[in-house]
Amino acid sequence: MNGHGLLNNVEIRQVNDPVAAGSTINDNSDRIDMAGYESCMFVTPITDSVDTGVAALTVESNTVDSDTGMVAISGAVATVTSGANDDLNGTLLAVEVHKPSKRYIQGVLTSATANIAFGDTIAILKPHRVPVTQGATVSASSFVSD
Repeated sequence: MNGHGLLNNVEIRQVNDPVAAGSTINDNSDRIDMAGYESCMFVTPITDSVDTGVAALTVESNTVDSDTGMVAISGAVATVTSGANDDLNGTLLAVEVHKPSKRYIQGVLTSATANIAFGDTIAILKPHRVPVTQGATVSASSFVSD
């Protein structure tokens, strides 16, 4: 039945590989063409944190499919500071952008002050039309209504 499950209503993409621990990370996800979509949420786990480390996920946009010229979207950032070693491990950073004014977006992971490590970044896109077909980064999926 169309429209009843999340798998029919959102597209899921793996858009960035894990990022090893560092205190000066600046790592971009794949760029996403928002043509045909109204919203995108980036989700990234923090896999390791050191006291005072600052982890951030920022969404940037551009009118063209290029990293050059990407600009942070005002307010589209999730930032957290580690208060003790490993206190952020297993938590998530999540940022959603609804109807971005520019066609292309990307998630940018940064760290500062002390080491932070990140897991895979996942993008969850809400299309204008459903049902959706999952893309190449989803190997298999299943929906059950029991």
